[in-house]
Amino acid sequence: MAYRSPKHDTDVEDRAGYLELLRTNADYRRLWLGSSLSLLGDWFNLIALYTLVSTLTGSPLAIGVIFLAKMLPWALAAPVAGLIVDRYNRRRLMIGADLIRSVIVLGFLLIQEAAHVPLIYVLIAAQVVVGSVYVPAKSASIPNITAPRELLTANALSSATWSTMLAVGAALGGFVVEFASIEAVFILDCLTYLWSAWFVYRTVIPQHTEDANDPLLRTAARKIWDGWAHLRSHPRVARIATAKGTWALAGGGLVYMLTLIGEQVSPGAIAAGIGVLFMARGIGTGIGPIIARGLFTDRSNWPMVLGSAIAVSGSAYFAVGVVPWAPEGLAMFTVIALVVMAHASSGGNWVLATVLLQKRTDDAYRGRVFATEWLLVMLAESLSIGAASVILELGWLDLAGTVRVFAAAQIAFGLLWLLVVVPKERQSDAEEQQADRMATAHEDT
Repeated sequence: MAYRSPKHDTDVEDRAGYLELLRTNADYRRLWLGSSLSLLGDWFNLIALYTLVSTLTGSPLAIGVIFLAKMLPWALAAPVAGLIVDRYNRRRLMIGADLIRSVIVLGFLLIQEAAHVPLIYVLIAAQVVVGSVYVPAKSASIPNITAPRELLTANALSSATWSTMLAVGAALGGFVVEFASIEAVFILDCLTYLWSAWFVYRTVIPQHTEDANDPLLRTAARKIWDGWAHLRSHPRVARIATAKGTWALAGGGLVYMLTLIGEQVSPGAIAAGIGVLFMARGIGTGIGPIIARGLFTDRSNWPMVLGSAIAVSGSAYFAVGVVPWAPEGLAMFTVIALVVMAHASSGGNWVLATVLLQKRTDDAYRGRVFATEWLLVMLAESLSIGAASVILELGWLDLAGTVRVFAAAQIAFGLLWLLVVVPKERQSDAEEQQADRMATAHEDT
């Protein structure tokens, strides 16, 4: 089956609407439906794990290790996952990943006491390694099932759905943990993976796969090197591949500290407090892509928007570190509003960077490029989370002070992007325009 469009690095005069996309593109609709409920279950699961570890250990470092168990295995698996996604059928990979994860999450039912906490980290790592194949497979598949006028809308909707499920899942997950049981959350997450597998099974995803005759392990190193070489030889792709990682250098630690702030704003109901703040994060990342899609229609301005979004996100988090934290009244509302603002900016950064990367990358390398991008993001987040958790565990700074330090660093990273990356993007655009004019003049003669 042929692609709807083999070349997405083009500008289009009109863009598909959200309802039009879901109504007319059955393959995208099925992929979207499957991943939506699965994401809801994942956020239920995550709030339950934060609460469980906090209750069993009371250690900031133990909670930080949850984040690291989600990041480091992903970082290590991402390069090979990208090769697998380019080499094998992405639809089958996603189905297999869903089925395997549905079994893994049932293992959390075995956790009953503090001595079992190491098993939590092992199960999280296994879940993440399998998921490291699913995520780039899904990202790399979207251009294969959308037309050029649908691509930005599809990515904005996918990002908004991720955020909506975060908001709903975090809020509901927090209250389900408080008023039902943690075990119920893990069972629900298992069922959502089965739901996702069914909808992916019904989706048609055209794809050019590589020759799979050579043994995977023998060719892995060479193919991974090819992916890095592709970035080195395509600066326009490489620059955009660092956008999310630049935010994550401080953003990972800031998101980790949201769990600790949640404990302080709701000490009598930890899961509910964490859930409310993660709900605010989800609302922000949901509205950010929609705002970005509506306001920034000129793609040449997107690199500047990416850097500005990083700095704005840091500014909002700096304010979180300044305002009082309390479970009621204006204080709680202010913290929620600032978290929404911080992640609306990060959500805009995320979706615009994703679309630019999809447009600029050849399909044959797209899986590896997205996996490499995820590697950079996960390494940056792991470094950030590790630093924040050690600072807090050793008592070098209090929680508010640590939030302010990391927020200031994020502002600096955003400004550095504007000073370094944006001028190179403008120079690249000018060179392409000059080349186009020369080619046109040559054709006319």
